[in-house]
Amino acid sequence: MGVLKAVGHAFAPPPAQAEDGRDQWPSRTSFVLACMGGCAGMGNLLRYPSVVYNNHGLQWYIPYLMCVFLIAIPVLVLEISIGNAYRGGSVVAYNSINHRLKGTGLAMLYIGFVVGPYFVVNLAWIMTYFRYSFQSPLPWKDDATAFYEKVVGLNPVPKPGEFTDGNAEIASWVQYRGTAVIGETVGWTIFTWFLVWVSIFRGAGLTGRVVYFTMGLPIVVTIILIGRCCSLPNASEGVKLYFAMWRSSPLADGRLWQTACGQVFFSTGVGFGYFTSYASYNQKHSNAVVDSILVVTSNVLFENTAAFAVFGVVGFLGMYPDPENPVGGFSIGFLTLPAAIVEMPAPNLWAVLLFFTLMVLGYSSAFAMLDAVVTLIMDAQPKWNRTLVVTGAVLISFALSIPYCTQFGYYLLTGIDRWTSDVALVFVVWAECVCSMVVYRWQDVVEQVGMPSFALYNFGYFGGQIIGIIIAHTVGAPWGAIAGFVIYILGTVSSMSIGKKPDSRAPRFWGQNVFLERFWYNAFYSGNQLRRDLNVIVGQGKNWSIPVVWSGILRYIAAPALAIVFGFSYPNFYKLRNDPLHVMGFGVGHIALLIIFCGFIMPKWFDVFIPPSRRGEGNVLYGANVAADPEQMEKNAELEMARKHGQEDLLAQGHGSHVHPHNDMLSSSSSNERPDQKVEADVPMEKSAL
Repeated sequence: MGVLKAVGHAFAPPPAQAEDGRDQWPSRTSFVLACMGGCAGMGNLLRYPSVVYNNHGLQWYIPYLMCVFLIAIPVLVLEISIGNAYRGGSVVAYNSINHRLKGTGLAMLYIGFVVGPYFVVNLAWIMTYFRYSFQSPLPWKDDATAFYEKVVGLNPVPKPGEFTDGNAEIASWVQYRGTAVIGETVGWTIFTWFLVWVSIFRGAGLTGRVVYFTMGLPIVVTIILIGRCCSLPNASEGVKLYFAMWRSSPLADGRLWQTACGQVFFSTGVGFGYFTSYASYNQKHSNAVVDSILVVTSNVLFENTAAFAVFGVVGFLGMYPDPENPVGGFSIGFLTLPAAIVEMPAPNLWAVLLFFTLMVLGYSSAFAMLDAVVTLIMDAQPKWNRTLVVTGAVLISFALSIPYCTQFGYYLLTGIDRWTSDVALVFVVWAECVCSMVVYRWQDVVEQVGMPSFALYNFGYFGGQIIGIIIAHTVGAPWGAIAGFVIYILGTVSSMSIGKKPDSRAPRFWGQNVFLERFWYNAFYSGNQLRRDLNVIVGQGKNWSIPVVWSGILRYIAAPALAIVFGFSYPNFYKLRNDPLHVMGFGVGHIALLIIFCGFIMPKWFDVFIPPSRRGEGNVLYGANVAADPEQMEKNAELEMARKHGQEDLLAQGHGSHVHPHNDMLSSSSSNERPDQKVEADVPMEKSAL
């Protein structure tokens, strides 16, 4: 038994412990690789090349890179910083921003819990191809489409539904005839969920080792695939299509910008909660800004490099984009690449390498999504056994995977995936951006300018987005843009006119007169104060500080862009409203919105997900321009870890200064009195543009 135990510890070592008792990554490299594995998945090798193929030409990189720097990096800085600073998963972290944002954090985990089951079934299909890759000749040699339909169970084809004239009403619903369970898909699904369990059941210590394999091997194999595919006859024609063509006209088409925004957004992986969860296991003062840049840029580099393999095949097969028949990621992975492999020397070798790489890339994303849910449970119930929690989560996820293993599973996957992505995911990240930049320490803003001014400004901000998008879809895009800006300007001017004079002066330019001060408090204070408070933890020493433009980018660039993308969901659904699986997916997507609104209106409903000693962190009043107290949050985290190990008394006796009961934390902030000038002077306000 001693030998077996030693072998078990060598394979699955218990995680290291941070000073506050929380599990910790073995190294910074483990954390970065885990984050890279979460965002670098099958989509990098399948979805991204299909999107670039449909929008071929170097002009693609203008909107693509703008979205990388203006959406992906700022949002990831937010998710990693709050996980690092607040030492908890997404629900605990957003509770620490404001107690009404627990629903936002929970909605992120809900998305991962919905996506995980069908994502694993997609991997099961890949493993079916992997098994057949050992047969010679390859079974899809004569008809790749028929083999693909056999694997995913597309037969029998559903009976299409119909609308009345003008699409006014539903004449008949789409009917799905096949309901049988596909046994092999179930088997590979069980296998994949077992791999997920093995990877996360011991926490960060084991996961930190697994990610070296799940990221290192795919990179090596992808480089090999690129070399082989780009050496195929006529591969250069495909590469020219990818990297040696310029078309100006698509830049005037809004669809190119929408596609680029969606690709960057979904490829990066923000909104699932696992970045915040992973960051909570970091060392106390980790370099969150640099880590975020490393994760996003490595993802961009990987997907743009991997695309050369697909475009080499495109040239080899003589393919050329057809605007009327765009190519999807499924077609690239299950039709185009397999068809090309058949024509290569040693096709079985290349088929094995391709599908094994896709499996490893996807599997790292699968366990990242479930690990975020496990972190939520372990944060709320630290005394529970992690292995049992992981086992329960895996079993529930497997049960949710079974419907996707049927003959209609592909269609169910399409319906759930589309609206989880287009509705739930987009709205959740929009909520991340606006809530963190508006709700954080909003009482300070009200104290300085008054509730009427605060309400009018935010009516203009939110109303401009909502009404502008509605008018854009009902009347026209130019009119929607005009209406949105007019509403925002009216709200801003009104708030500047009726607000009271702040008694804590705004910085630099904004402090020149009372109108600019009112505008600064309403427009920038919350986001700027969150940046300052986070920098106390993540911006120490040689770490890069979160820049002053960060909050403005999130609130005034990323959030409106996401609102525009979200606005396309409803017109698109209207065309598919006679499909019961799309109706189901549309409803599943809107549950995330319901969670966010319930958390905002009734935050106490979600206290069950927050450790008792940390439930008051998001309701502390410090006073305008006074930095938050991160040490208090650290003490609360220490107390929670002590409770986990049954050492509350020992911690209190040995380190009495480290233990502050929940009421003590609020005692200094429950009063409505303003801090005196000496307290404000002790925490000088940053001299910044905001």
